[in-house]
Amino acid sequence: MLIVQKFGGSSVADARRIEHVAQIIAQTYNAGNELVVVLSAQGDTTDELIEKAREINASPSKRELDALLSVGEQISVSLMAMQLEKMRLPALSLTGWQAGIETDSVYGDARIKTASTERIRAELGKNRIVVVAGFQGVNEFDDITTLGRGGSDTTAVALAAALHADKCQIYTDVEGVFTADPRKVPKAHRHETISYDEMLELANLGSQVLHSRSVELAQRSGVVLEVLSSYVKSPSTRVGAFDESTEKAAVTGITADRTMPDAAKVSIVGRGLTGTSGAVEIMLQALGEADIDAQPLPAGERSFSALVPKEEADRAVRVIHRKLFEE
Repeated sequence: MLIVQKFGGSSVADARRIEHVAQIIAQTYNAGNELVVVLSAQGDTTDELIEKAREINASPSKRELDALLSVGEQISVSLMAMQLEKMRLPALSLTGWQAGIETDSVYGDARIKTASTERIRAELGKNRIVVVAGFQGVNEFDDITTLGRGGSDTTAVALAAALHADKCQIYTDVEGVFTADPRKVPKAHRHETISYDEMLELANLGSQVLHSRSVELAQRSGVVLEVLSSYVKSPSTRVGAFDESTEKAAVTGITADRTMPDAAKVSIVGRGLTGTSGAVEIMLQALGEADIDAQPLPAGERSFSALVPKEEADRAVRVIHRKLFEE
């Protein structure tokens, strides 16, 4: 079986966590699988590199910034390959361009055009674990490009599609896709399966589990994603072309987007969410009963949002979740 595994920055943040992830990789490899591993930069490395750039130039060119930021993922993959070598496992690290990730020339937010897999297949043929730097590629001018925040998810999906992988596993710091962030809402429920469309809506509205572009690519390519924890063994969530319930206004989850300067956008995601649906009424009623000021926004087919004060975002999510899922 050919498996692509992706691990985020928090999963490889230090030597102890790199060793832990290496154990997961070893278990998969020793079970007789061919294995490609995609890694993000360690912890806050990308933010730290941006700050280093600003110490030199407050407005660096996007081309040079991409050249700098790509270093973070290269550090992760080389350290992981060293750890696997220490465990006497055959491993090889590759940068994005070495792995055949070709992109357009939109520096800082490039899109993958092709993923040629000759080098990866050659290394797999030698029974090696191939560790690939996520988030990066190379354009037609042989310049390094980066794919935007969360781009390592997209790298993993692109490679899974190009390699016709049997599995594409996205390891995160939560145990799958939940009805709300389980770190903020302890009674949030994990989904066993979720459709591409629902996952894409959640990603676009502030969920941090998967990058929206990776979900779009998975849907176009027919790659089923498995979202699971890199910290504990637990059931996963599968993201794919699964049948959705025909129940009107069935709510999938609740998100909070804090990227706006003056407010947070709290949203419910589901099906048939119109301005008069029961779920919308419950959401607004819950906010009112909790004395949380809310400004409703126009309802979409799959989502309904309201603006709330930023400091009330977490409480708003908990209140709505309790009304919709716990009572």
